[in-house]
Amino acid sequence: MNGTLNGLKVIELAAIGPVPFAAMIMADMGAEIIRIDRIPVISGDGDASPSFENRGRISISMDLKYPASIDALLRLIDTADVLLEGFRPGVMEKLGLGPDVCLARNPGLVFGRMTGWGQTGPLAHSAGHDINYIALTGALHAMGWPDRPPAPPLNLVGDYGGGAMLLLVGVLAALQERQRSGQGQVIDAAMTDGSALLMSPFYGMAAQGQWQDRRGVNFLDGGAHFYGVYECADLRFIAIGSIEPQFYRLLMQMCGLDVPEFQDQLDAAAWPRLREKLSVLFKTKTRAEWSELMEGSDVCFAPVLSLTEAPEHPHNRARQTFINVNGTPQPAPAPRFSRTPSKASAEIPMVGQHSIQALSSVGISAQEIERLVAQGAVYVSTAPVRN
Repeated sequence: MNGTLNGLKVIELAAIGPVPFAAMIMADMGAEIIRIDRIPVISGDGDASPSFENRGRISISMDLKYPASIDALLRLIDTADVLLEGFRPGVMEKLGLGPDVCLARNPGLVFGRMTGWGQTGPLAHSAGHDINYIALTGALHAMGWPDRPPAPPLNLVGDYGGGAMLLLVGVLAALQERQRSGQGQVIDAAMTDGSALLMSPFYGMAAQGQWQDRRGVNFLDGGAHFYGVYECADLRFIAIGSIEPQFYRLLMQMCGLDVPEFQDQLDAAAWPRLREKLSVLFKTKTRAEWSELMEGSDVCFAPVLSLTEAPEHPHNRARQTFINVNGTPQPAPAPRFSRTPSKASAEIPMVGQHSIQALSSVGISAQEIERLVAQGAVYVSTAPVRN
């Protein structure tokens, strides 16, 4: 594959959430991703998660409780540029796969560690999920309506924005630094750190007195009448983002609201009343009618589309923002490169589909592999390949 990361070899220890998402992006960019999967509970099913996040992998299935599996995995790591893992702190060390061991064998290795709380700190060894991590950083507190509990923003802020994306930034930065030093290093990527970093603009505005530490009362959290979501006559929704004065004036013109009470856009005390008036107005037309009137203008307007509708929108179709892979629409790789385009693989491997080939590639003999399989240390899929 002629992607930006072509020639890069990555070992991914199977996990959920940010680690497979980060590996998917690297696979789309042309990296060779060798995923170390757990052995299936039911022997012979060979099933892998059908999630798009698992596309473009080489799958080896191992039981890491066996010393022979650890030895085989270390031999794979010896040949890798990057290792991605999402265990709790200390697990890799207990397995004999910690950074000290791996970097001693492969000094150029970039060792990417993804956790919720980080490798250190009082909560480091506690269980958690996205909602817990963003709760600790102020992000969750800031989202939702003032008279309701905070609204979870899916798991986009902790797992994917503050987690996978910051892990990728760290890994790619370390690879760039390796070109100068020849040395790898450890990336401690924590979802608490990442989601806190994503909140930098809001902490900045709060420090300047431009942001209230209450949700639903600020200009970007739904408090302002000119930035929010409105219901239409057909019970569908539209999104308005008319922040700049010239865009706000155009919104008023298109809504026929050239009246004094709407003139002072930044009078926060009037926002609840003006939002209610706009709510009544937007319910007089369907989403399609408002789209016909405003879409493509400088109002900063968009219809709120469902997961089924979004791939069919003309703009998304024109840019091929969604692609069809094996009859299923999925988001296309991003960002876009002029010379070395990324590509979404059509293949989602079965667990253990490539165990024999991948282990053979690092000099493990057929006899050794047979012994590993016989003792249950390595699993080889017998299921049909899924595309």
